[in-house]
Amino acid sequence: MVCPVRERLVYDILCAIVLTALTLPSTAQVPTFLKTQTSISAQQEQLVDPLERSTPRGAISGFIRAIHRDDFATAASYMQATPKQQASTKVLARDLKELMDRYFNELIADISDSPTGALDDGLPPDRERVGLLQVGGKIANIILVRVRDPQYGSIWLISSETLAEVPALHAAIEKTWLERVMPKTLLKYHLFGFSAAQWLLWAASFAGPLLLLRLLSDRLTILFEKVIADALRHRWLESWKEGLRWPIIAVLTLIVHIASVFLLGLPLSYRMAYVHLLLILLVIAFAWLLRRIIQLSVEQARALVKGKGQSGTESLILLSQRVFNVLLVMVAVFTILTIVGVNTKTALAGVGIGGVAIAFGAQKSIENLLGGVFLLTDKALAIGDTCSISGRVGVVEDITLRSVRLRTPEQTLLSIPAGVLSQANIENFATRSKMLVHTNLQLGCETTVGDLRSVLREIQHLLEDNSDIERETAYVRLVNFGQRTIELELFVYILTSNAAKFLAVREALLLEIAEVVECAGRGLMQPTHRITEMQSREETEAAADTKTLARRAS
Repeated sequence: MVCPVRERLVYDILCAIVLTALTLPSTAQVPTFLKTQTSISAQQEQLVDPLERSTPRGAISGFIRAIHRDDFATAASYMQATPKQQASTKVLARDLKELMDRYFNELIADISDSPTGALDDGLPPDRERVGLLQVGGKIANIILVRVRDPQYGSIWLISSETLAEVPALHAAIEKTWLERVMPKTLLKYHLFGFSAAQWLLWAASFAGPLLLLRLLSDRLTILFEKVIADALRHRWLESWKEGLRWPIIAVLTLIVHIASVFLLGLPLSYRMAYVHLLLILLVIAFAWLLRRIIQLSVEQARALVKGKGQSGTESLILLSQRVFNVLLVMVAVFTILTIVGVNTKTALAGVGIGGVAIAFGAQKSIENLLGGVFLLTDKALAIGDTCSISGRVGVVEDITLRSVRLRTPEQTLLSIPAGVLSQANIENFATRSKMLVHTNLQLGCETTVGDLRSVLREIQHLLEDNSDIERETAYVRLVNFGQRTIELELFVYILTSNAAKFLAVREALLLEIAEVVECAGRGLMQPTHRITEMQSREETEAAADTKTLARRAS
C-alpha cells in the first residue's frame, strides 16, 4: 500500500515539473512582447517634435522663425549651448540673427530634409553644414549636430562650436553696401519697416534692367534689319522679335533683381520668402520663354514642310509640340514645388502610383494617345488629307493627343478617337498621284455597227491626245448589248491629285466624248422618262387594238 502512494507522489511531482517547464517559455514571452510594443510606441512618440528639429532643414527653419519674432526662449531650444553658454543664449541668438540677416545667403530648399542629413558632405554622420558666414576676413560654417533627446529622440541643434564663434564674428561686422553708399537721410526714414534707401534700390533693380533691356532690344532690331536684306528672313526675324522680346526681358530682369536682393539688407526671414517668390516667377518666365521658342520653331518648321507637301510631318510636329508643352508644365510645377520646400521625391512617387491608377482607369485615353502617335508615325493621316474612315468622308482638320477631327462635306465636325482609328478601315485619298474615271457610256440601240466603230475610234484618239490622261492604261471598250442600249466602258486615269483639276479635266473629257457621239449622228442613252413614255404609248396602242378585235368578233 505504501509503494503505490509513493509512486503517485513521484508522478505528481514530475507532472508539476513538466508543466512548469512548459509554461516558463510562454510566461517569458509575454513580457518580451509587451516590452517590444512599448518600445515601438515610445519610438513613435519620440518622432513627433513640435519644434520640427528632426531634420536639418526643419531645425534651421524653426530657428529663423523664432528669432524673426524675437522669441529667444524658443530660439534657445535650437542651440546646443554648453553650461558656460547657457547664461548668454539670448545674446548669442540675437547676434546670430544679425549675422544671418547680413551674411547668410543659402537657400533653405538646398538644406537636407532627411532625418539623417546629407551623408556625402564629408562630415561625420552626426554633423551637417547648412551655410557659410563670411564676415570681413573671417569665415565660419554654421554646423548642426544631431543629439539624442530623451523625449523626442534624435534632433538637430546648432552646435556649440558654431555658437562659440558668434561673438568674434559679431565683433567683426562691417557696414553693408547700402549703408556705405546711400545717404544717411534715406537710411533714416522708414516705410513698413524698410528704409527709403532699400525701397529706392528695390525699385531701381526692377526698372533699370527693364528699361535698358527694352532699349537694347530696339537697337538690336534696327541693326539686324540693316544687315538682313532678304524679305523672308526679315519676316522671320520680325516674328521672333515679337515673340521672344518680352519673355527674354522678363527672365533677365528677374535674374538681375534676384542678385540685387542680397544688397538690400533685408532680414533673413523676409529675404527667404521674397527670394522664393522671385524664383517661382523666374521659373514661370523661363517656361514662358521656352514655350515661345518651341512655338516659333514649330511655325517655321511647318512653313518649310508645307512648302514641300509633307503634311504627315507637319502633323507629327504639331503633336510633338503638344507633348512638349505638357512636359514643360509638369517640369515647371515640380520645380516650383521644390522651391517651396515640398519633397518632390514623395510627390514623384505619388505621381507614379497615381499614374498606375490612372493607367488602369483611363485605358481608352491612353489607347487614343498611342493610336494618334502611331497614326502620325505611320503617316496614315495628315492634316488637310481627304479620307474615308468607316464610311465617312471628310477632310482632316486636326490631330490631337486623343482624337482626329474630320470636316465632312455637310460641314459638320466629326471627332473620331485615335484608338478607334487604329482598328478602322482608313482610305486616304490624298496619297493618290492620279484619279480614276470609270463609267459606262450608253448609246441608243439603233446605233449601227459602223457608227459604233467610228465612236470607239474617235474616243480612243481623244484619250491618246490628252496630256492630262495616263495613255498606257486608258481605254474605251464595247462591253454589253442591253435591251434598249449599247454599253461602252470608259477607264481613264487623270494625272492629278487635286480634286478641282480632276473635276475640270473629267468634265472637258466627257464633253468631247459627247461631241464625238453627236457628230456620229447617234445620241447617248435616251432619258428614262422618254423610255417610259414610249412604253406607255405602246401599251395604249396594244390595248386599243385588243378592244377593236373584240368588237369585230361580236
